[in-house]
Amino acid sequence: MGRVVDADMVLRMTQAMFHRGPDDEGFFLDGEVAMGFRRLSIVDLARGHQPMSNERETVWVVFNGEIYNHQELREQLVARGHVFATQSDTEVLVHLYEEHGMELVHQLRGMFAFAIWDRERREMYLARDPFGIKPLYYTHTSSEFAFASEVRALRATGRVSAKLDAQSMWDYFTFQYVPDPQTMYSSIHKLPPGHYMRYKKGQIQITRYFRPSFLSDTEGGLEVHIERIQSALRESVRLHMSVDVPYGAFLSSGVDSTAIVAMMREVDADVNTFSVGFDDEYGTRNELEAARATARQLQTRHHEVSISLPTFLETLPKMLVALDEPIADVSACALYFVAELAAREVKVVLSGEGADELFAGYPIYHEPNSLRVFEHLPPSVRMRIGKVARLLPDGMKGRSFLERGAVPLERRFVGNAKIFSEDAKSELFAKHSYVHSSFAVTDEVYQDQTSAGDITRMQLVDLQTWLPGDILMKADKMTMAHSLELRVPFLDKRVFAAATALPEHLRIHGQTTKYALREAVRPIVPEAAARRPKLGFPVPVSKWLEHSLKDHIRDVISASPVREYLNLRYVDELFVHHARGRQAAWRELWTVFTLAMWAMPSTESVGADQQRLSVRREA
Repeated sequence: MGRVVDADMVLRMTQAMFHRGPDDEGFFLDGEVAMGFRRLSIVDLARGHQPMSNERETVWVVFNGEIYNHQELREQLVARGHVFATQSDTEVLVHLYEEHGMELVHQLRGMFAFAIWDRERREMYLARDPFGIKPLYYTHTSSEFAFASEVRALRATGRVSAKLDAQSMWDYFTFQYVPDPQTMYSSIHKLPPGHYMRYKKGQIQITRYFRPSFLSDTEGGLEVHIERIQSALRESVRLHMSVDVPYGAFLSSGVDSTAIVAMMREVDADVNTFSVGFDDEYGTRNELEAARATARQLQTRHHEVSISLPTFLETLPKMLVALDEPIADVSACALYFVAELAAREVKVVLSGEGADELFAGYPIYHEPNSLRVFEHLPPSVRMRIGKVARLLPDGMKGRSFLERGAVPLERRFVGNAKIFSEDAKSELFAKHSYVHSSFAVTDEVYQDQTSAGDITRMQLVDLQTWLPGDILMKADKMTMAHSLELRVPFLDKRVFAAATALPEHLRIHGQTTKYALREAVRPIVPEAAARRPKLGFPVPVSKWLEHSLKDHIRDVISASPVREYLNLRYVDELFVHHARGRQAAWRELWTVFTLAMWAMPSTESVGADQQRLSVRREA
């Protein structure tokens, strides 16, 4: 929007996202404004056509996601005199806006990215759900504003620059993804989770409507919290199963997905489950056997697939196209394959994303307790310990413990993944003087929660960075690549309230992560799943790097357009470190490789003009 819109341009944008909605398409043109939509029909299959309007056609909406409390909201709106033409949850947004304006976001229970055009006020609103389950991108110039669910749709306009952003690249090598609100492109941004935007007369105004926090004082012992968790999660699972199409669930070997499936079985005796594994030729861990055993115990209709290295390599370019931006989380590849499997049988899957961030499931959350001894040391002593630790040989036992203990939480934890340190990035980049520290991304979170405990502050960092930037982004992109809708019952308002009411000692209890959640679901999940440590859908990249994958990665990095920004000698050192058994080197190499592969002209993520990629340098 901004000037008279070219209808062909809007068509190109929607065609670029055909996979997100192969069932229907729709368009609305209003002078300088145009809205296009691709629909994946889940609820009210016959009448949910979008863009959708009110009776007077003064309010128009396009909406990606699901509103799980739409029936309850519909009843309230009907009681106030609103007339509905469909059973679609999309229409609830139209009438909620008429009633409450953008305050409507506080009433929604679900996942969403939507745009509302108010014809009378001549203003556009965009909104994204509190946790960032659904993506929402935009680009804004003095003469034009455009938005979409994927980067490739904005690139399809032919009006968006292909320049990469230097700060985004710098941050990517810390986080393995580009944190909100930036993208890898200098001209494209993401609307952050829990925010809405107003666009009018060329100006944008962004408002934050949700800020996650944990309660400082909670009442009740373990049993009270267990009842709250059970009640909230059961209701959420039931609501997430409200569909008019076949559905199922992803099933790994862990407690999160197992709990979701067990609760689904309480509602429906016939549940499809899906798992993925990788050929185990090097003795790496594979979840298929454990998932298969869980499926037998829960009596589901189970499906599985095992992927070989040749198939993995052959499919990798498609996976990077689907991601839109580089995300160097190798589990995204597992999601791609299991989503492809599930899409043959169902149209909706439930999954366990969000449980680790809400209930403290990552092993790194043990760290505040293990480093407690350093809190009693004066800052000057801790500083000296840090200096001594850095003099110890790389990889020496105890060095990392001393280094991390000597550093305040705010400067050692930037999220569940920290691939390269600031110093390491200075070595990795051939030119790096124009960028700022990646700690700026998390500083705001720490400043906002100075009184919270360290475990809580780590969770809040992950909730606002790692969860939307990595976990939910890869989940959305890998499933929608196969026209499959993924739903995440843990990321529900009531479940969030139950999780954030837990004191820290009921989240991390001794050596047990997600303690209260494990106790809450223990009666309904197999004992092995309740006790099993976090594994996810593992991909044996570390082992593959010791064998046939190594040369392939070398070749891609050497040929990629981003090689001119990298110190290839330092990259070679990473290969040496990995060959000598340095544990973290495979993740660093995979992060470099993912960006290099994504930027290759042959990876058709943005079309033929990918060859003109360049980095914008900050002044």
